[in-house]
Amino acid sequence: MSRPLIVSDCDEVLLHMVAHFKEWLEESQGVTFRLEGNNFATAMRWADSGEPLPQEDIWRMLGGFFDTEMHRQLPIKGAVEGINRLAEVADVVILTNLNDERQKRRAEQLAAYGVHARVFTNQGPKGPALKAIIEEFSPSKAIFIDDLAQHHQSAAETVPGTSRLHLCGEPMISGKIDCAHEAGHAHARIDNWAEALPWLLEELEKDPR
Repeated sequence: MSRPLIVSDCDEVLLHMVAHFKEWLEESQGVTFRLEGNNFATAMRWADSGEPLPQEDIWRMLGGFFDTEMHRQLPIKGAVEGINRLAEVADVVILTNLNDERQKRRAEQLAAYGVHARVFTNQGPKGPALKAIIEEFSPSKAIFIDDLAQHHQSAAETVPGTSRLHLCGEPMISGKIDCAHEAGHAHARIDNWAEALPWLLEELEKDPR
């Protein structure tokens, strides 16, 4: 009998990202970051002019952060303990939207905090990558954890039998992003690990859907 499988995102699920990204932008890049709605792109403006960054500069800033500043990222409260508790009863892998050349650094970053899990990189919607991971592991049950509603929608459309938890552990954005549970694409929305871990452990005990 195969083990159940947890497929978890990293940024804003296990590690804070946007708060550290904001610090770096404002400290050294001449960019302000103020998220007023849920549009990440319009949150970034040149400090001197107040003009929004063009798309190419947004991607350049994100790339620069992940190339040089990943050491800034601190764990979300309870995340390391939670994911390692899950690893006692299930296989755990990380599915992160980073370019493939950053896969090794992400794995090393997580290992430094005590999370020793296989890391899969992805670009774009996560449903197809999640499907491929599930096909490789052939788990008795699969649970997907992510902070962004669009990835839950992709997962729901591609692998509908997967249990899905929308978890965003970053208070700066958790109240401003779309909710996958409200949209019907996630089975629950829980933004802290103290409550998420019991839900996940209980979900693992349920009969596969």
